[in-house]
Amino acid sequence: MNKTAKGKQWQIGMLLLPGLLVFGVFTAYPLIKLFIMSFFKWDFGSMLEQQFIGVQNYKEVISDSYFRISFVNTLVYTLVTVPAQMALGLLVALCINSITHLKVTFRVLYYLPVITSWVIASLVFKYIFNTEGMLNYILFNVLHLTEHNIRWLDSRWGGLSVAMLLGTWKGIGWNMVVFLAALQTVPTELYEVAGIDGAGAVKKFFHVTIPSIRGTILFALVMLTIGGFNVFTSIKMITGGQPGHQTDTILTWMYYKAFSTGKFGYSAALSFIVAVCLAILAAVQFRLMKNREEG
Repeated sequence: MNKTAKGKQWQIGMLLLPGLLVFGVFTAYPLIKLFIMSFFKWDFGSMLEQQFIGVQNYKEVISDSYFRISFVNTLVYTLVTVPAQMALGLLVALCINSITHLKVTFRVLYYLPVITSWVIASLVFKYIFNTEGMLNYILFNVLHLTEHNIRWLDSRWGGLSVAMLLGTWKGIGWNMVVFLAALQTVPTELYEVAGIDGAGAVKKFFHVTIPSIRGTILFALVMLTIGGFNVFTSIKMITGGQPGHQTDTILTWMYYKAFSTGKFGYSAALSFIVAVCLAILAAVQFRLMKNREEG
């Protein structure tokens, strides 16, 4: 290898070094440390000297009834919000893609919820659905449709429904941008040929549009699934896990166990259980999409 090639490799290495150091310090090391913590009794009383307990933390997580509740809540949240975001985002993208005027205006309007702070949006939704909030005021005092104020946030599925409504509302704009970019890459000739063959709008959608943007659909599905399992701020701000941790999701329960009870080993084990679940879900999604393409 000549000196010029070695010099270029050295320059590339020096350019990559800062990024690799940042990745190692802030990503690789914390993950390794977290994995090690999951096998130790690591709490407020054992910060200086930790006892190795093997897979006891993992057994405690799996046998914990509150973990099962939070896991079911997270799964339901994901199963509801992901299809809703994708369907509504695709619908909006199709509408915007079909118009000739004010495309930029509609893009901005639909994307505004995406860049809105989760904290602010959560507090607004909490104000709307609170027992003494705006929605109850309209239903009870203005429209007289109810006999008393409805306690929207005081039940498990009521609080989760509000959080799911917020998650869907905020995610439509992101899906709209992703699907709109994909729709603009579909060749118009395909629609023209389908029209010549007598295909209507519905057949064009299912036989031309969907197959052409299948890769984008898979990308959105995987990203939104990860996002669904990472829901935290909306639950924390709207319900706080109440009543009795019945509305907790995986991350809010993990936060509670780590910073309220000091069970850092438990929380570390929980985080890796979630990571394995996400990896399995992603693999299943990729396999299903691959089988459809082959079929």
